[in-house]
Amino acid sequence: MTFPFKHLLVAVGLVASAAAMAQKAQPLDLVAPIAEYKIYVTENVDQLVTDTAAFVAAVKKGDVEKAKALYAPTRVSYERIEPIAELFSDMDVAIDSRADDYEGAEKDPAFPGFHRIEYSLWQHNTTKDVGDVADKLLANVKELQGRIAKLTFPPEVVVGGAAVLMEEVAATKISGEENRYSKVDLWDFQANTEGSYKIVELVRPLIEKTEAPFLAEVDKNFKTVFDILKTYRTADGKGFVSYEKLTDKDRTVMAAAINKLAEDLSTLRGKLGLD
Repeated sequence: MTFPFKHLLVAVGLVASAAAMAQKAQPLDLVAPIAEYKIYVTENVDQLVTDTAAFVAAVKKGDVEKAKALYAPTRVSYERIEPIAELFSDMDVAIDSRADDYEGAEKDPAFPGFHRIEYSLWQHNTTKDVGDVADKLLANVKELQGRIAKLTFPPEVVVGGAAVLMEEVAATKISGEENRYSKVDLWDFQANTEGSYKIVELVRPLIEKTEAPFLAEVDKNFKTVFDILKTYRTADGKGFVSYEKLTDKDRTVMAAAINKLAEDLSTLRGKLGLD
């Protein structure tokens, strides 16, 4: 019996289609990684509440030096989970907006959150004018905690967050614009990279057989970024040097590594069939 050519094409097409589907993560495949990621986010937002409470207590007490010491480590948990936090745009504005977002800049009464307190701590060496801002910050962090607890995590946002975290560093944070008064930007870069890496680790089992070269390249690029950041650790290994100590060349090298990583991660959603 002859096998019509058009039937052969259909058969080949079906095989190719099946092979393509085999490379895509099915919805059920993503249930466990997304559940694990929600645990990760929940742990970080819980830590954020605890750390923010201690930071706010120092601010309210008028202990400028302690507040300064707590500022950067308090923000780490927020920076790790930024893609999820940013789903609540009002909370992100209340917690993490910059002076540039307000008509009156730093002097605008509407300017809230971490960066408003940062401004008073480093520019004026005081906490006297930010007691109410600190109270609102803690209230908003707790509100964020409650909202995240009720949130169903969209898989495309979770997976896409790996690239978003690095793209934001490369596009804006590398300039030092976020923590412009305290110069603690390297803490944020480390936390953003950790949050991005966590997402890759959780979805790795779904693509490690079909995307081994891609994962090897991503792992290499993560190592490059982490190694660069490690060179700016303080002597005790617990923090980072001031961002102003980096030269333009240092920033260019870091930006190139982060950009390369962000470019690779931008394809991750497609590899999981989430585009």
